Amino acid sequence: MTTTKVTALKTLTASAVLCALAGTANAATIGNTDVSYGGYVKLDAMWSDYSAGVPAGGSIGRDFYVPGTTPVGADSDSDAVFDMHARQSRFNLGTATKLDDGKTIKTKIEIDFIASAPGGNERVSNSYAPRIRQAFVTYDGWLFGQAWSNFQNVGALPETLDFVGPAEGTVFVRQAQARYTTGNWSFSIENPESTVTVGGARVATDDASMPDFTARYAHKADWGELVFTGLARQLTYKQNGIDADTSSFGISASGKVNFGQNNLKFMLTQGSGLGRYIGLNVANGAVLDGDDLDAIDSTSGFIAYQQHWNSQWRSTFLYSFFSADNNTDLLAVTGDPTEMSQSYSANLLYSPVKKLTFGVEFKHAERELESGVDGDMDRLQFSAKYVF
Repeated sequence: MTTTKVTALKTLTASAVLCALAGTANAATIGNTDVSYGGYVKLDAMWSDYSAGVPAGGSIGRDFYVPGTTPVGADSDSDAVFDMHARQSRFNLGTATKLDDGKTIKTKIEIDFIASAPGGNERVSNSYAPRIRQAFVTYDGWLFGQAWSNFQNVGALPETLDFVGPAEGTVFVRQAQARYTTGNWSFSIENPESTVTVGGARVATDDASMPDFTARYAHKADWGELVFTGLARQLTYKQNGIDADTSSFGISASGKVNFGQNNLKFMLTQGSGLGRYIGLNVANGAVLDGDDLDAIDSTSGFIAYQQHWNSQWRSTFLYSFFSADNNTDLLAVTGDPTEMSQSYSANLLYSPVKKLTFGVEFKHAERELESGVDGDMDRLQFSAKYVF
């Protein structure tokens, strides 16, 4: 490549980056590569009232709804707490390069700042470390890198102010994988990880000898979309002289049904040992019973209806649930695990101009342990979001 061409390419690249940073364009072409960017800036403000005491300020459940963090126990007289952050804001950068054989190779990398260790404090800087959400390359039906699990249907997630929304009722996992898609089908091998109850405590293991396997079938039509997914994996605990493993299987059905501008979204998931795949790990995958692992069965799901009142106003009404079938014969080993979690929410969103949205959302959440000890949370959330 000549010096002139190198200089021109550097100038074009710098110009594209400056345009992206200035927000004057969302794509640029460099040679035979299209470069695009996107993301959003979002402010969240929340009043949260807990029946059984307030979680510590550093709890992730204070930033967004995480079912396993809802306090349980005797009712307390604590006041509601107010939290405010912009940590959900995110940025993504993508490329698409046309190859000589006519095929296209694409990349995407996406970051945000939520669920990451703080780099500062709320007293002065409110700094937070960026974290990778997705980083992958796609070519000729293949995907390599970190992306949403093939077991999950992101398209079924309803529009909520909360970061996840139907947290206890949805499959929700991003991880490294190799995926192949052909027609309506896709198959993947994904990073394995087990969460096991050992002596009443959660232990995250990373010693599986096989990847997690998934399969997915998606059917799209004018009326909406229907997706079926399956998961097969190995749960392991190979520590402290113990070498235990068991199998885990799960199936999920989800989709979207259109009613003009309005829509109904849903998901129902059933399985044994699903653990971290469901409800933001509200329950573990298995319990260590002596030298054996006993997988925990679970059922979860959600249903959400979105109503467009007019071109600027819309609402989402949501119900989400999770239920674990804990082996009560093992309570001496497990302690007192979560048996049930459910939540209801409703919101009102207003978009005065395209891509700018203001909203208010009310969420009521409940969590109950196997012993019957329970607790609940009421949260009023306000958000302002601009998508670029």
